[in-house]
Amino acid sequence: MLSTLRRCFCCECCGSCKTEDLPAGTGQTGQDAVTLLPSATDGRRSPKEEKPQRVITTFEELLNTKCFHEASQLLIEREDRLFGEITEAKALKDHNDEVDKLAADYGDLETSVLHTLRLSLTPGEVSTQALTSAVNAINQEEHQDQRWKERDRTPPAWRPKGWKKLHDDTLRSLVEERMDNPSTPPAVQVDQSSIQADVTSMGRQLNADLLLVVEVVKNCYPPELDICNLYARLYHQYLSARLRKILDEKDSANLLQWVYYYTEILQKPQLVNEINNEALGKLLPDELLEPLEEQYLSKQQEELTTYIGRVLEDAEEKWIKGEEPTREDGCFVSPVAYDIIQLINGRVTVAEKLVRDRSKAQNITCQLKGLMERFKTFQNKIIKKNRSNSRPFIKANLGCIEQFTDVLLNRSQLFPKKVQEHCVLILRDMKQSAHTYLLKPVHESLKPQYRKLGTNEWLKKHIFDKLLESIKQELQELQGSVKSCHEELIGQLHQEVTAEYVKRLLKGKVKLRNKEQQEEACDMIIDNAESLHELFTNTGSKEERLRKILTMIAEVLKLQGLPAIQMQVVSLGTDFPDLSEKHVSALLKLKTNFTRADRKTVKKTLSETLKDVNCVAVRPFFSTVQVK
Repeated sequence: MLSTLRRCFCCECCGSCKTEDLPAGTGQTGQDAVTLLPSATDGRRSPKEEKPQRVITTFEELLNTKCFHEASQLLIEREDRLFGEITEAKALKDHNDEVDKLAADYGDLETSVLHTLRLSLTPGEVSTQALTSAVNAINQEEHQDQRWKERDRTPPAWRPKGWKKLHDDTLRSLVEERMDNPSTPPAVQVDQSSIQADVTSMGRQLNADLLLVVEVVKNCYPPELDICNLYARLYHQYLSARLRKILDEKDSANLLQWVYYYTEILQKPQLVNEINNEALGKLLPDELLEPLEEQYLSKQQEELTTYIGRVLEDAEEKWIKGEEPTREDGCFVSPVAYDIIQLINGRVTVAEKLVRDRSKAQNITCQLKGLMERFKTFQNKIIKKNRSNSRPFIKANLGCIEQFTDVLLNRSQLFPKKVQEHCVLILRDMKQSAHTYLLKPVHESLKPQYRKLGTNEWLKKHIFDKLLESIKQELQELQGSVKSCHEELIGQLHQEVTAEYVKRLLKGKVKLRNKEQQEEACDMIIDNAESLHELFTNTGSKEERLRKILTMIAEVLKLQGLPAIQMQVVSLGTDFPDLSEKHVSALLKLKTNFTRADRKTVKKTLSETLKDVNCVAVRPFFSTVQVK
């Protein structure tokens, strides 16, 4: 059988080679391969006239052009010849010289292949063709190792070469070097520790390297080598060891952010289908991760409590100095709620991602109950001192109360349930206290007009008109809260004025002795109800039901027959189930021609009806109207 030589067509620009077998005798034997290439032709000479151009491709040339696979193949062929049966004509010295030369060439090939591997994550330093050739050379050498294991002959000193292990060790060293010396060195910011800056820089390097592996390096490896998961495993092992070491240092709580960041990197769309995250396992075991989480959460809770306390202190300092809150669109506003809510939302949301447990993250806000009590105490101090800037501060506080209530009810995932419930109750008390403070001067001013309601003088229209004018003036003083809060405040005043109206009416100072007087009172009440409704709704009140209350009371006064009055009172009680027998009795006493027995019948009918009515679901009104 004729031995064969290899013909190689190389190009340094691409770094790859194509080879085919040539019959023995077409070129030199030994270390070089001879290639016969056609010479250039201008197209006018016949093929017979063309003279082949003789090119010698040596091992050194293959190495220089980064044709590692072909260079390896050439050395393997030399190895097979040298370690086959040695003929008697072959001088032992010549054989040893060739073995030494082959060993030296293998050393040069190994150096070049490993150098190529070390440059594989540096874009522009090595071509994909060169890296592919290096990988193929490694696989080829692994195959040659296996062939020697199957032979019943003594292998050369360099067998097995173990280039697969050498490849893995080189990549491990490469990963460690890149993470120890990232291409973007850490820049320590004012609010960042050196460890935070370090892990952030490592994260950028990890992200860039894994993307390069998936998008470029992967194409240079055969699928069975699973290079993406190999690199992922090497980075994972490095980071796990590095984080364990940092755990012994003071800044360990911040490392939890890196653990999450690392997980996020592996979940990127470019990487998720190429890397088996489950096979990698946890970056840190639970026995190290759990104390780290506890330390992190404790620090977050401490910082949150300190920050909220500082926000409240700043607000109180401004009030003590006599400053007024900032105005926006004519309304007093305070940054207290916004600043605190943003901080809570940010801290708890991030914590939930980091510790992967909502209940643990919520515990960051467990001190919020005490801080809300502190906010309430501050507001009570403002009300008690009643300084010139107290009313503006309370108007601004109404906006804060609304913001806090909204986030507690609609972002309940940020708080433990008991904290949420307790804080909502505190805020409800604060809003009522603020309304009372702002509305008390209004009622004091309206008292002279209140006293005339429900009297014989009240039946004269101009009496109620004076009350309306006084209310209009007082409404001007109530402006200054944000729109939604102002509307709620005006709605509260609307209810309180209506309740005062009903209370004065039920005092019984006016006696309606006959049908004409009762119809006159009915018309007056309906007219008053319409006037109050128009005034308050034009200034923001949403309390439509208050007009209905007065209208239904007016109808009771107008009706004459017992059955009709029974039906009207039952209707009133059904719509407003806090209507009591005392209220009904006081109302019916205004009709002096209505007997005690009839009143008793009406009250009994109401009592039986209200047994089946759910009072809890209906906003109270009559319970705020005190009657004797």
